[in-house]
Amino acid sequence: MILRPATPADFAFIRGLAGHPTYAPFITDDDEPTLFAHLTNPAHRLVIWQDATGPAGFALYCEIGEPSGRVELRRLALAHPGQGEGAAFLGALIDYAFVDLHAQRLWLDASSENPRAQKAYLKAGFVFEGRQRAHWYRPALGRAVDLMLYGILRDEWLTFKAPLQP
Repeated sequence: MILRPATPADFAFIRGLAGHPTYAPFITDDDEPTLFAHLTNPAHRLVIWQDATGPAGFALYCEIGEPSGRVELRRLALAHPGQGEGAAFLGALIDYAFVDLHAQRLWLDASSENPRAQKAYLKAGFVFEGRQRAHWYRPALGRAVDLMLYGILRDEWLTFKAPLQP
């Protein structure tokens, strides 16, 4: 599996995942002009996680180049959730942020109604940093949900990765 830059040819794949009932309550389905804007914005990276058969997931990074070194992992989705690929996908996304984007801090959020994502973020080394109550209106649910905030610092990532390296 590799991470590669997304292209306009990937937009149907990205929109298909974002609009899928599994993800619709939790992520935003950007239209094609917005996806194209992500490709041209130097503070954003839209990437595809791909294997030999094609795209298997996507992610959107934002806030690249901030003086603080923070990078937001704004959106991520797998084509086949629940198939045992989530930890490898999330690990690749975290590594990309610290190695390729030179992040000092990577942060993301999750819907309070997505315990699967929250558990995965904690297992990957993120720290729960707070809750914004009734913060995020989700059209698929017809109401606002709490937003759970998670972050990992470069030093924490290095410490977390150390036991995995030979």
